[in-house]
Order: sequence, then structure tokens, then C-alpha cells
Amino acid sequence: MAQKDQVDQDALAAEWGVALEAESGAATPAAGGAGEPSGNDEAVAAQWAAMVEDGSQFTHSAKGGAERILNQDEIDSLLGFSLADVTLNDNSGIRAIIDSAMVSYERLPMLEIVFDRLVRLMTTSLRNFTSDNVEVSLDRITSVRFGDYLNSIPLPAILAVFKAEEWDNFGLATVNSSLIYSIIDVLLGGRRGQSTIRIEGRPYTTIESNLVKRMIEVVLADAELAFRPLSPVKFNIDRLETNPRFAAISRSANAAILVRLRIDMEDRGGNIELLLPYATIEPIRAVLLQMFMGEKFGRDPIWEGHLATEIGQAQVEVDAVLYEAKLPLRRMMDLSVGDTLALELKADAMVKVRCGEVMLTEGRMGRVGDRIAVRVAKPLQKPKTTFAMFENADGPTNRLEAP
Repeated sequence: MAQKDQVDQDALAAEWGVALEAESGAATPAAGGAGEPSGNDEAVAAQWAAMVEDGSQFTHSAKGGAERILNQDEIDSLLGFSLADVTLNDNSGIRAIIDSAMVSYERLPMLEIVFDRLVRLMTTSLRNFTSDNVEVSLDRITSVRFGDYLNSIPLPAILAVFKAEEWDNFGLATVNSSLIYSIIDVLLGGRRGQSTIRIEGRPYTTIESNLVKRMIEVVLADAELAFRPLSPVKFNIDRLETNPRFAAISRSANAAILVRLRIDMEDRGGNIELLLPYATIEPIRAVLLQMFMGEKFGRDPIWEGHLATEIGQAQVEVDAVLYEAKLPLRRMMDLSVGDTLALELKADAMVKVRCGEVMLTEGRMGRVGDRIAVRVAKPLQKPKTTFAMFENADGPTNRLEAP
């Protein structure tokens, strides 16, 4: 039955083709009496346009049934986003699946300045190291998940795990095979203009690993100089690995900053990638958020004036302490009505004026009318806490110093 329907469709198509040729060649009605009058090409074109528009809504299946095509609103609902509005807060559908693998990159302006400085330092250092014309460029700075990065490393490669001593955490430097063979070729006197011969399927020799290690040490030394204006740090190589599984320095789901540097030595070169987990740069995160190096914000005199006014109008309670003594609990329990407690002080003893546990001044007790008064006999004691104490509280030492 399906074959017969197919034959009927072919016959119908052939009949329509003959009709169109007849109308375009000779101005006569189409065969079978179903055509338009001769010369009415615009009406025929309009009829075909209407048929195409109607047919676009449905497609015929092999069994003769109709399958409805989704409209734009249904497609947007399925995908979870539309072209007009691609920044939705509550993502759903395929958009949610896509965004689940992405890492939101926290913009750290100072980090970009540091690596721009690193590029300039590496250009000079690698030229001295290789005695060749070396050009270093910053390819990109992105944010990735650590596990996804390890799975994306093209092998063979050499991975150097280094430790940031002052930050007490680790980083990763990856040198791809193209740069490995290029640097070995340059250091061992290879000729220029020849294609690099890569021997796949074998581990790197001790000489090759040591040469690459020396290059990584040069790069890390320049990285120390680049970070020095922000935070002095020492990068020490912990180990070299060729298998990414053995270079795990963070959890797979943790986010990290990936910096790709391109090193070109005329007709040869490659990439070196520096990966710093967010946990590694967390100790200097406040510094990396600055817009420029040495950024400092001034004080707000208006706020200081309001604070001084409010402090001056604040009410505090002070205590006039004539005498304090510690007595055993047994003696206190033995006290009865009529007992006398002797105070070990003279009649002209000074009275201590305190605010809570803070000693303010001393005075002498007297009488003013029907009230007992204290005459201040000494100037107020200066507080042991200063504004510098609060400024130093956020510093690296967290020490409280008295003036």
C-alpha cells in the first residue's frame, strides 16, 4: 500500500511538472483542465506560494500521518532560552545543562596586570636562556574546573607541580609537546627551518626532562617577580609528571584560573599553561580585586565628623569605687547583723572613677548639698587603644600595639 502511494505521488508530481511547462511555453491551459488561464503567471505564483505556506505546517510521514513542526515559543521553552533574552536567572532545559559545566569567572583586574608583566619578563629571560629570538604573548586568561582541565590536556606533555610557599598551596605548569621539542632543539643546537621530529610512544629522557625543568624554573622565577609588588611569594617545583592523573593538586569540581602563554622562537614554539586554583590565590584575593597597583582609599571626613558628634552625645555610666577587697566565702556566710567590716584605707584616700573595667581617673569624695560628690584630682588617662590598632588588625601580623 505504501508503494502504491509512492507511485501516485510521483505521478502527481509529473503531472504538475507538465502543467507548468505547458503554461510557461505555450499560453494554453494546463493538462487536465486544472490550470489557470493563459498569461496569468502572477496568479499561479500566488497559488504555489499559498500551497508552500500551507505545506510548511505539516510533513507527511511514511504512513501518511502528519507531524506538527514546533513553533518558536515551544523551541525556546525546550531550550530554556531565546535569542532575544539569553541572560535568564532561572535557566532550565538544555541551557541549564550547558551552564552546569561552566565556571563563572570572577574578574580580578590586578591578575591581568600581573600576567602582562610576566610576559615582558619572560621575553627577556627566555632570550637570555635560549640565546635566540623569543616572543612571548598572552593567549588568554580563563576560568575552568580542575577536572575538566586535566581531561583536556593533549598528551604527551610535561606537568610541573609547584608550591607557593607563602600562600601554602600548589599550582600547575603544563608544557605541551610542541614547546618541549622546540626548546630541546634550540638548547641542543638544532638547525632552523627544519620541521621538528616528534617521537611518539616513548617517555621523555632524563636530559629532555632536565632541560624542560630549567625552562620552567626560569618561568616561575619571572612569576615571582611579577607577583612581588602585590605579595612576595616563592614558587618551588615539587615534582614533574607526564600523567595528568598524578598531578592532582585540587578536587575535580574546584574552580581555577588558567593562563595560556604562547612562546614563539621564529619558526618553532608552543604553549605553556599556568593553572592556579582559586584556593591558592585566596590569601591575596583582596589585593587582586584592586583596579591598579597600590590602590588605597582615603578617609571620609564627613563620616568621621558624624561619628565624633554621636560619640560626644553618647551617655555612659561611671562608677566611683572607694574600696575593693576579696573575702573568703566562709567569712561572707558568717556575717550577721551588726558586724563591722574594716576598710584598709585612710580617710583621705582617693576614689577611683571607672567605666566598666576601664580606669578613667581618680578623685576625692565630698559633699555638695544633700548629695555625695567626687572631685576629679587627676587628668583622664589616655586609652591604650588607638586608631592604628584597628588599621593593623587587618594586616598580616594582627598585633595590637599600645602607644
